[in-house]
Amino acid sequence: MMVSMPAFSGDIQGSADHPLVPRYEGSEIIAYEAQAYTQKAFARAAIKAGALEKNPDAVLKLEGKHFSITYRAPENRSALEVARNYQAALVEGGFSVLFSCSQAECGGRNFNHAMSPRHYYLGFGEYYADQQYTLARLERSEGDVYVSLYAVLNKSGGGPDRNRSLIQVDVMELKPMENRMVVLQAEELGGDLASEGRVALYGILFDVDKDIMRADSKPQLEEIAELLKSNPSLRVLIVGHTDAQGGLEYNHDLSMRRAHSIVRALTQDYGIKAGRMTPLGVGMASPIASNRTEQGRAKNRRVELVDIAM
Repeated sequence: MMVSMPAFSGDIQGSADHPLVPRYEGSEIIAYEAQAYTQKAFARAAIKAGALEKNPDAVLKLEGKHFSITYRAPENRSALEVARNYQAALVEGGFSVLFSCSQAECGGRNFNHAMSPRHYYLGFGEYYADQQYTLARLERSEGDVYVSLYAVLNKSGGGPDRNRSLIQVDVMELKPMENRMVVLQAEELGGDLASEGRVALYGILFDVDKDIMRADSKPQLEEIAELLKSNPSLRVLIVGHTDAQGGLEYNHDLSMRRAHSIVRALTQDYGIKAGRMTPLGVGMASPIASNRTEQGRAKNRRVELVDIAM
């Protein structure tokens, strides 16, 4: 039932499907907005409280080019049927489903209120009995794309919405941040450790929500290994830091897993004894810049080496 089309006679003026997300056949666009760069929170788990900001561990905050498209499905199409068609189309298009829920398992009325504040008067509000939600990601070298789909059945609304499924599609196109941070050489690392006792690294890179290092981390990883090989008595803490997006416990766990990932790579790939390195994750607890701007958050997402003086 999915179909791509340049326009539909019932669409509002200036609207269009996103090229990566086909529409459900026969549906029409009733609201549309595109922003060149903004931040949006996406649900990645059930919502327990009534607002996204009250559920930090269940929210994924993303920045990039955002498309908000609201569709009205044709008559006699359930929210479940619509959602299943979208899920199949996304998987066929190369997307991976990160989270999916149905009806009460999404969080009931709380989920509906969290997902529909802007769209309440478009017919989404209070229709949570048949709600369906999917969050999916497409990994691309030019930047990942996230898509969320929220569908409800408007059972009692008047006018053209009555007994029609309403579909909210949000698409966020991420752009990979250019790595403008200089890879610190082994001698520089050693100098900073000797004078300051610690050194911040920005050449160890992870994708959003992942704890496996990206391939472009190798140059900095090699310099850390060279430092440790040339100073056999040196022992260090390897400390993972995050920005403040997401919950406290989530970020603490993510930063710890990332620190372990670095220690594991230095041990397995470079022969550094694991006992010389202690992984530590502090999450968002030690910022060096404001988390209110992307520039500040980029500075806070870092790895630090800390000299363990013996």
